[in-house]
Amino acid sequence: MEILLAEDNPVFQMMLKSMLASWDYEVVSVRNGEEAWEVLRQEGGPRLAILDWMMPGMEGVEVCRRVRQNVRDRYIYILMLTARMQQGDIVQGIESGADDYVTKPFQVHELRARLRAGLRILELQDELVRAREALRDQATRDGLTRLWNRTYILDILDTELARAARVPAPLSVILADLDEFKSINDTYGHLAGDAVLREAAARMSALVRRYDSLGRYGGEEFLVVLPSTDMIGAISQAKRLRETLIDRPFEISAGLIRVTGSFGVSCKLLPDPRDADHLIREADHALYAAKRAGRNRVEMFVREQLAAAELSEPEKTSSDQLLLIHPTGL
Repeated sequence: MEILLAEDNPVFQMMLKSMLASWDYEVVSVRNGEEAWEVLRQEGGPRLAILDWMMPGMEGVEVCRRVRQNVRDRYIYILMLTARMQQGDIVQGIESGADDYVTKPFQVHELRARLRAGLRILELQDELVRAREALRDQATRDGLTRLWNRTYILDILDTELARAARVPAPLSVILADLDEFKSINDTYGHLAGDAVLREAAARMSALVRRYDSLGRYGGEEFLVVLPSTDMIGAISQAKRLRETLIDRPFEISAGLIRVTGSFGVSCKLLPDPRDADHLIREADHALYAAKRAGRNRVEMFVREQLAAAELSEPEKTSSDQLLLIHPTGL
C-alpha cells in the first residue's frame, strides 16, 4: 500500500523510508507540511500517512485539519509522530484529526503494529463503502436488467421536472413496451423472456444520451426521461429505440427470434403545470394508440394548443409514425 511519510529531518526520514519499504509499503516522502498537504489532497492519493508534528511551514496538526475538512473521495488514516508527551498535546493531535500517534523515540515493533491497525481500519472502511454501495444498488437498480427501477426512474423524472421549471426548458418522456411479450414467455419460457428483457435493455441503454435516464417501469415496459428535449426530438429518439430492437434478431436458448416494441411519447413545454403523473398518463395513451394501430411504431400525445405549432407541416403527421391524441379522454 502507498504511504505518505512527512518528516523534515533527513536522517530520520531516510531511516523511516527504508524501514517502511522493508515492510512492503510504497513510500512517498516529503519534508514539510505544505508538500504533505499537496500530496494528500490529490484525488486517489495515499490512504495511509505518517506525519511529523513539528515541521517547517505547516505543522502536522494543521495538515490533519485540512485533510478532515477537505478530502472526501477516500478516508486517510493518519499516524502522528511527536516528541510531545503531555496529555494536552496528545488530545490536541487527536482532535485535529489524527487517528493515532507514536511518541519519539519509538520502538520499531510498536510502529509496525500501529500501521497494521491502520490497515485493518482502512479495510473495514472499504467493506462499509462496498456494503453501502450494494444497498444503494439494490434500492435503485432493477435486478434483471440493471436499469433504474420504477421507484428511482420516477424520482429522476420528478427531479428533471423541477429542473425544467427553473431553467426553463422542455422535457419529454417515452414509454416503451415490448410487443407480444406474453407469447415469448408462453412459447419459449420465462428464462427466454428474461434474456429478451436484458437484451432490449442493453440495446436501448446504448442509444440514450449521457444525461437521459432509462428505467424499467414494470414488466416489459420501459420509461425514458429526456431533459431539454421537445416533442420532435423525443420522437426522433423513440424511432431510434424502435429501430434498435428490430435491427437484428434476439438470441435466446431456442435460437433467434424477432422482437419489436411500441412507443408512446409525451412532452412538457413551459408554461405547463403538468406533473409526472400527467406526462406518464399521456405517454401511456400514446403507447396504447401504437398498440391499437398495429404495434412496432411510435405514437405521440399532443395537446390541441401544441398541434398548430409543432404539426403544421403535413410530413410531420405521416400516418405510419405519428398520431394526434386530444386530451379529452383523460
